[in-house]
Amino acid sequence: MENEESINNPSSEPIQSIPEQHQKLDFENRIQLGELQEAVAQLKSELAKVIIGQQDFIELLIVSLLADGHVLIEGVPGIAKTVTAKLFAKTLKTAFNRIQFTPDLMPSDVLGTSVLNMKSGDFEFKKGPVFSNMVLIDEINRAPAKTQAALFEVMEEKQVTIDGIRYPMEPPFMVLATQNPVEQEGTYALPEAQLDRFLFKINVAYPSIEEEIEILKSHHERKAIKAIEMITPVITPEKLMEFKNKTQEVIIEDKIIGYIAEIVTKTRTHPHLYLGGSPRASIAIMNASKAFAAINGRDFVTPEDIKKSLFPVLRHRVILAPEREMEGMTTENVLEMILQSVEIPR
Repeated sequence: MENEESINNPSSEPIQSIPEQHQKLDFENRIQLGELQEAVAQLKSELAKVIIGQQDFIELLIVSLLADGHVLIEGVPGIAKTVTAKLFAKTLKTAFNRIQFTPDLMPSDVLGTSVLNMKSGDFEFKKGPVFSNMVLIDEINRAPAKTQAALFEVMEEKQVTIDGIRYPMEPPFMVLATQNPVEQEGTYALPEAQLDRFLFKINVAYPSIEEEIEILKSHHERKAIKAIEMITPVITPEKLMEFKNKTQEVIIEDKIIGYIAEIVTKTRTHPHLYLGGSPRASIAIMNASKAFAAINGRDFVTPEDIKKSLFPVLRHRVILAPEREMEGMTTENVLEMILQSVEIPR
């Protein structure tokens, strides 16, 4: 699999990382992040038992988890999108449900419905599969608009309202959705309002030939052992909430906030873009950059954290102008132009 820079920014120069000498500076964090880093390392180690490569994909999943966001995963069939998401959920000691979206799926099949209790004569609400901690929605673009719209409230407000009664979700709550970019027959494009509720859109690429060889060897040596049986949960819900709270406390200076705002504002006025990023996109970049800083053991955000967050946060939120799309330009090309035009804060 390509490195993270090529996934987030496939058509441009690799993003420069922090020089090694700066990474090794001996400073004392104001926020203790050692336990968080150790938990992230354990999580990656568990997934490495089964998943070959995909380090950048896994890191973005972890960042989204810490930033309290949802993830849209896009890639061709057979590259372990669903398997990785399923095993990722297994590393957490939380409830997990998988929902296969189909064209005949109704909103009540996802959210639940009120059923008449013959004994009491009252209607009782039977919760649907979305009532879980980690929810994997496979092929989200297979369901029609009314079923996709059923996710709006639960993804944004972490609650479901049925017959005027509010049913909150048990924390933590995270949606991981997959979609196939190639096969379009029988699919329904996700509306912009639905896309905007995903923190990240992760594009998963084919593995390299070396990784493919390792995948074949791993499957040969595993024999009849199921992948899910090899994964042990490593993070409890209580610890996860503690890590999320620490991530929110990561320090971000005013000049870094201004850097985010300037980038997102330019997406709204750029001539190559028909639709720019909303304030929700700015908040998403800020929250994701805090999580990137935390998993790297820093209690402050740097411009490099912003660059890492920028492409997965914005690639599904901005829309290319039709004439530029006809010329073969991509949203990543335009985002790179914007990134190069904004001065990096010092």
